[in-house]
Order: sequence, then structure tokens, then C-alpha cells
Amino acid sequence: MNLTAGLLPAPWYWVAHLTLLGVLIHVAVGAPWRQLADPTRLNVWLGSIVILAVLWSIRAGVRPGLGFHLLGATACTLLFGPRLAVAAMVLVVASQVAAGTISLYSASANALGMGVVPVAVSQAILRLVERRLPPNLFVYIFAAAFFGAALTMLATGALASLLLGAAGAYTFEYLLSEYLPWFVLLAWAEAFTTGAVITLVVIYRPSWIATFDDRRYLGKD
Repeated sequence: MNLTAGLLPAPWYWVAHLTLLGVLIHVAVGAPWRQLADPTRLNVWLGSIVILAVLWSIRAGVRPGLGFHLLGATACTLLFGPRLAVAAMVLVVASQVAAGTISLYSASANALGMGVVPVAVSQAILRLVERRLPPNLFVYIFAAAFFGAALTMLATGALASLLLGAAGAYTFEYLLSEYLPWFVLLAWAEAFTTGAVITLVVIYRPSWIATFDDRRYLGKD
């Protein structure tokens, strides 16, 4: 999804601006910024933003608003927690605005659709995994990271289709037949990428993952 200016009704963009402003205030007040006082954690956070900015620039799509690219929201959520993940995703959108691939007018809508909502879905899946499934390392990797990333991408595609259809930008029939099915393939790419990244970090640098608890998943005191 890459919403362009004029694709949605003008009031929707202003609602997006105000909503994102509220989200950013919530993030600024409640985010664990002290984690970034550690130079290593700060470098990982900034490095993730750069990597995602590059991944977002590799996209496909032939019509306005119907773009495809990896998100990285689930990986960010698991690595940094939801608030720092939202901050990272908003900065990724800002980088796309600077690069000219996203207009400033539609930046808030894109930040919500491709940043805030995927992070929220990823966090909800993580909480569900923690409550309903046994505290096991493989559960964390496969359920929270692998399948969590796939479900997050599918949810993002469903939201984009619903938004574009409700706005009258495209018909629901066209979106269901020509747009949404591609998210099934993209979901697997997102899942494999996220699963591989989280697996490597868990093995070699578990201290980098804010949501990974050694006591819970490895039985360490």
C-alpha cells in the first residue's frame, strides 16, 4: 500500500494527520527511550530504520495505491517493543517522503496503514501467543515471529483493500481479485524474512530483543 495524494477523500487525510499526531504523542510520552541510551541498542534501532527504508524502496505495483513491498513491522515490534517500533516505522515513512516515493500530504495515512496498524497487530499476536501458548523458544520464533509476520501482512492487505474500496478508489471486486491475493504470497516472504532475522538474533544477540525473556523461553534465572 502506498496511498497517494488525491486517492482518498480529503477529509480522510486530515483525520489521518490528527490520528497520527495522537499516536506520536502517546509514543513520545510512553516509549522506553532510555533503552536507546545504550549505544549498541541505538545502533541496532537506527540500522533497522535504514534497512527498512531500503526494503520499502524495492516495491512493485502498477496502479496508484496498489504497491507491494515488505514491511518489517513484526521484526521491529519484537526487537524494540511497540512504541519504539512505531517511532521507527514513522521514520521509515519520513525517509520515503524525503526520497519522493510518498507525498507529504499522504504521509500520515501511509504511516498509519503501513506502520502503526501492523505494529499493533504484531503486538496483539505476541500477547496472544504469550497468554495462550506454552513458553517455548520455538513457539516464540514460529508463532510470534513467523506466523505473526504473515498474519500482519495479510491484515495490512485487508485493511488497504477495505480502505481503498470504501473510498471508491477501486471497486471491491477488483481489489479482491487483482490486489488482495498478492498479499498471500507477500505474507510468506515477510514471514520467512522475519523468522530468519529473529532466529539469528535470538541465537547470537538475544539481548537485542526487547520482547524476548530468557526466563520465560529458556528457563534461565
